[in-house]
Amino acid sequence: MFYFVIFIQTAINTGVGVGAILLAGECLQIMYSNISPHGPLKLYHFIAMVTVIMIVLSQLPSFHSLRHINLCSLLFALGYTILVVGACIHAGTSENAPPRDYSLEPKKSARAFSAFTSMSILAAIFGNGILPEIQATLAPPATGKMVKGLFMCYSVIFVTFYSAAVSGYWVFGNKSNSNILKSLLPDSGPPLAPTWVLGLAIIFVLLQLFAIGLVYSQVAYEIMEKKSADVRQGMFSKRNLIPRIILRTIYMIFCGVLAAMLPFFGDINGVVGAIGFIPLDFILPMLLYNMEYKPPKSSFTYWINVSIMVIFTGAGMMGAFSSIRKLVLDANQFKLFSSDVVD
Repeated sequence: MFYFVIFIQTAINTGVGVGAILLAGECLQIMYSNISPHGPLKLYHFIAMVTVIMIVLSQLPSFHSLRHINLCSLLFALGYTILVVGACIHAGTSENAPPRDYSLEPKKSARAFSAFTSMSILAAIFGNGILPEIQATLAPPATGKMVKGLFMCYSVIFVTFYSAAVSGYWVFGNKSNSNILKSLLPDSGPPLAPTWVLGLAIIFVLLQLFAIGLVYSQVAYEIMEKKSADVRQGMFSKRNLIPRIILRTIYMIFCGVLAAMLPFFGDINGVVGAIGFIPLDFILPMLLYNMEYKPPKSSFTYWINVSIMVIFTGAGMMGAFSSIRKLVLDANQFKLFSSDVVD
């Protein structure tokens, strides 16, 4: 069970790290494309730039050393959301408002697969609370810290994700890009919101993505450095510093190469949610509770836990199948190291 959980956590953190590097590279590409529309640089060039920055930032030694970066990340997320919602309202009420189409896919099978993929993406979004939960267990008392951390986490997620998603869908309908900034800055035609607003939003989300990549990489670093570090020597001793620099650099390069090779942002979110967040958030806690506390099989608690496990096991399997299916279909249409991010 220990190694199973470690495997899932590692898959989640690697997937989020790849997604953060990919999206940060796309943000740089958006800025570059508007400054130099016919410039020679491609998406993978910007991903390489982001990877170099992440390698440097990854040398911060511990999760505790990121606490100020985490606070800045929260402020950047709130600032980005305010700017994007304002830009969407401006675009939707302007004379250049794009046509809106809210229709669903014509085939029922396609709608079903999309629904399960969306469930996996939602699980990935709301599964962000696992890191505050894990960190809260390190210093007793754990319960109060977990509740406070998760309450803050879900409040921020609800305000930021839903406000941006609803306003973006209201303006662009089913043509809305997974990165709403690309919809607000179309390849043809003028920007649909003031340029300074969109530029500031890009800077905010770019800085926040660096923080996300750093936070989610910490679990992988802890796993690697449990074997490579010598706890009897100082954190900055040559014995610990050199392996830390090498291992963290290799890990970031690995995430950067994956992001450049497979620029499928929405698909990566779906796969991570289905095979990572759904088991870790909705199945394992109920299973471990029944194993540890052994409630009577005739009790309400036992059957609620079993029901949740069964329902989300099915949802996770269907989500994994539909997400991987979409990833394969998208991969057939694009070459490795493509210059466009696939929704």
